[in-house]
Amino acid sequence: MTNSSGSKISNTKFAIFTPLILAIVLAGGIYIGSKLQFNNNTSGFVFNSEPNKLDFILNLIESDYVDTVSKDKLIEKTIPLLLEQLDPHSVYIPAKDLQVVSEPLEGNFEGIGVQFNILNDTVLVINTISGGPAEKVGVLAGDKIVTINDSLFSGIKITNDMVIKKLKGERGTKVKIGVARAGYSELLNFEITRDKIPIYSVDVSYMIDKNIGYIKISTFARTTYDEFVQALNKLKKQGMQQLILDLRSNGGGYLDAAIKISDEFLDEDELIVYTEGKARPRADYKATAEGLFKKGELVVLIDSWSASASEIVSGAVQDNDRGLIIGRRSYGKGLVQEPTFFRDGSAMRLTIARYYTPTGRSIQKSYNHGLKDYEMDLMNRYEHGEFENADSTHFTDTIKYLTKGGKVLYGGGGIMPDVFVPIDTTSYNKFYTEVSRKAMIYNFALSYTNQHREELSKLKTYHEIVNHLQNKNILGSFLKKVRKDGINPGSRELQQSEVLIKTYLYAYICRNILDNEGYYPVIKDIDDVLQEAIDVLHKERK
Repeated sequence: MTNSSGSKISNTKFAIFTPLILAIVLAGGIYIGSKLQFNNNTSGFVFNSEPNKLDFILNLIESDYVDTVSKDKLIEKTIPLLLEQLDPHSVYIPAKDLQVVSEPLEGNFEGIGVQFNILNDTVLVINTISGGPAEKVGVLAGDKIVTINDSLFSGIKITNDMVIKKLKGERGTKVKIGVARAGYSELLNFEITRDKIPIYSVDVSYMIDKNIGYIKISTFARTTYDEFVQALNKLKKQGMQQLILDLRSNGGGYLDAAIKISDEFLDEDELIVYTEGKARPRADYKATAEGLFKKGELVVLIDSWSASASEIVSGAVQDNDRGLIIGRRSYGKGLVQEPTFFRDGSAMRLTIARYYTPTGRSIQKSYNHGLKDYEMDLMNRYEHGEFENADSTHFTDTIKYLTKGGKVLYGGGGIMPDVFVPIDTTSYNKFYTEVSRKAMIYNFALSYTNQHREELSKLKTYHEIVNHLQNKNILGSFLKKVRKDGINPGSRELQQSEVLIKTYLYAYICRNILDNEGYYPVIKDIDDVLQEAIDVLHKERK
């Protein structure tokens, strides 16, 4: 998004109204096309009841337009504009984008299986995926990818997209990489055969204390339910009696995964969600008799980016009085899309119904004021104060909905938590904002890990790594680096953000060695929403 001022205002207005003008012209053309037909003999038009106006217009353009036009390209550009007139979530996906869009939901992609980041214009391997092609040939965390297919790929201006395009590819194809490794004077060359690489949607599962288990789900993909069951069983074996399910920043995914996960918490025949649309009669989805966690205390964490399937799970838990929802109001995406696949490899996802929680609340927020207003909704919520004060939340639906236990709920889009936790800005200041915006905390942690990988890799738990780091004055080294780069925080700024920065440094370094199993247990100490959930469950236990 760009801001414009001065003489650019007229250009901005032109850009805003051009689609509207084109839509009016197209509508007028469709109307005229329905009434007229070109007649070569009379050199004019005659009225005709054309059965398919769009086909007529496209054919007329193709045959008679002053310049040569590709009908297929015209169609590709028209379909998205057509769907935009319906709702914000009916979309057209061109063939070239379908694989990228589908990969996160399918639970796998095809590539070499490395997690990487770019450090000083060099691709640094953070981790290799267990059992993946790169690990099998001997690529290690800490390796720097210098060449790809015998071409230099270091010391040049590279982006994540450039790396992905080079390393990803169809299963069975090969790619050559040359890596620089500490202790070796020459490049190590590897030829890697690409394969299917799993994408995990359960980011982490661990025991916060001897009673409370924690599971974080990032999306609802094809493999999510199986991953969730595996995580749940692992925690139960470790003595879990209370569960925190973290759905923050989870934008949704497959309905089936949301229903199956909700089923693990609810009693037989309890309603999970129902869908209904003009051409789709009401369909109820209910819990079955089986379930892995029907009795223990349950808390679900949500925020403004929790959407769709995340809202189905949190709505089912809330409406059935099964557990507490903690955090901030969710996104409000409650429209059901049905996919249609075309022979050219493209696809369309058309909205055919709405999601409703068990009490009858529509999850979908209003989109009556147009796509632009809809896309700005979260920013408007923030500016209105909704992230800081629950009373600032404006519901468009004032109808009261009652749970079985008599709890009052409101509709109007999204799920409002039972316990609201405002966003904490007490540690945020100009200094912290600058080092965060420039990714200086992350990059310092990445560089530190790379320089001390050998000693850090000997440590097996996040406790050991944090204890090790506490004796190394990491914060002091970080401040020395940022001051060298021209950023000089005041003493008050340091006092405000010291704990936040130090915790992130520890967490990022732990992630670089232990992946998410190292990151999330460290970051929990500065996570206000999670800390509120822990406090609530501690009170439940007493």
